[in-house]
Amino acid sequence: MSKKKLLFKEHRFFDEAGDTTFYGKGRIPLIGKNGSSNVFILGMVTFNEPLQPIRDEIIRLQQEIETSPYYRNVPSVIKRVQKKGKYFFHAKDDLPEIKKEFFDFIKTIDCSIQVAVGRKNIDIFENQHNRKEAAFYADLLSYLIKDEFLKHPRMVLNIAERASSTAINNLENGLQKAKDRFRKKYPEKENKTKVSFTVQKFTDEPLLVLADYLCWTVQRIFEKGETRYYDYVIDQIEVVIDVYDGEKIYNSENPLSKKNKVSPQTP
Repeated sequence: MSKKKLLFKEHRFFDEAGDTTFYGKGRIPLIGKNGSSNVFILGMVTFNEPLQPIRDEIIRLQQEIETSPYYRNVPSVIKRVQKKGKYFFHAKDDLPEIKKEFFDFIKTIDCSIQVAVGRKNIDIFENQHNRKEAAFYADLLSYLIKDEFLKHPRMVLNIAERASSTAINNLENGLQKAKDRFRKKYPEKENKTKVSFTVQKFTDEPLLVLADYLCWTVQRIFEKGETRYYDYVIDQIEVVIDVYDGEKIYNSENPLSKKNKVSPQTP
């Protein structure tokens, strides 16, 4: 395969599940309350096959659902078409039948995801992240990319837009943290990898949907103790790092289970 055709190996695709909200008005903790999640999850997908055919197939599947007599009167489908002018997959809101279709599709793709789970710990948020949600995001990002520098001389990080968290200065902060962690872990190695960022709206890059779905499968365990989706695609979930629980590592040999469900921190 030509060097040009292997360019897909340099790309990583990032999306998240959950939210980075810690406080409501009056700095009242909202963790696990009023729709706020107990954890924030960031995932990085790597593809081991050319990107454009996958992208084209996702678009085809979306169009098929949009025009299907079976789905066209479904409120969630109508709402997305009206809002964006097209249907797009989104794990949190997709119908069970649609989820099944897309999970089946994911299993046909040669890809894997690495996931960083950030438990919402108020002490860490106050002392390590200076109460800044963007710093929380950057910290998780650094854990995902710190071991990638040895793999390629160039990396393109394709990231779903998320307000100030994905502002270029915050992404650069995450990259610097990753470089620092790399130097600490591999003091004898030199990091020459050039990294660039492509930040775009989730609906503008179909490949981000795989990161969305796979992050959602991990979120279901930490929030609900539900493992059925994770068990179905476990072969494509390379590693899960529970960052603020001692950086515990989960993989196919040490899988997540319903015991990984977390409870909100009590003030």
